[in-house]
Amino acid sequence: MTQNPATEPQEESLGALVAAASSHISTLVRAEIELAKAELRFDAKRVGLATGLFAAAAFIAHLCLILASFAIAYALVGLFDWAEGWAFGVVTLFYLVVAGLLVFVGIRRLKGLTGMKRTLHSLKTIKSGESEPAPAAGPADAPREPGKPDR
Repeated sequence: MTQNPATEPQEESLGALVAAASSHISTLVRAEIELAKAELRFDAKRVGLATGLFAAAAFIAHLCLILASFAIAYALVGLFDWAEGWAFGVVTLFYLVVAGLLVFVGIRRLKGLTGMKRTLHSLKTIKSGESEPAPAAGPADAPREPGKPDR
């Protein structure tokens, strides 16, 4: 069995081994970056297409809501013999009440934000160089169940 003397580790210098390892690591990192770029481009195209489809569906649903509003108003005219102005006014008032409730709920959800207090505290601790033991998980730190809303 003959061995190639150039590939024997005993005959290569430490500098040559480090240079070869560095070259291989550099090639591997470049290949991984190219793979990540290719995957990101592919995923970005899929996300872009899905976003466009969701936007089109939302536009069509909005048109259906407008048509349903007309249908409800004319149904009120037909069922209760209301004037068209009153029927359309009732439908508009209903939508204003729904919008007001959504704003109310949204504002309440925003008031519950903590402003990333734990992250800011952690960054201040890291910046000052202190080593602080991890606090015990209290009710605010407890993990939430996926189906339960935040309060």
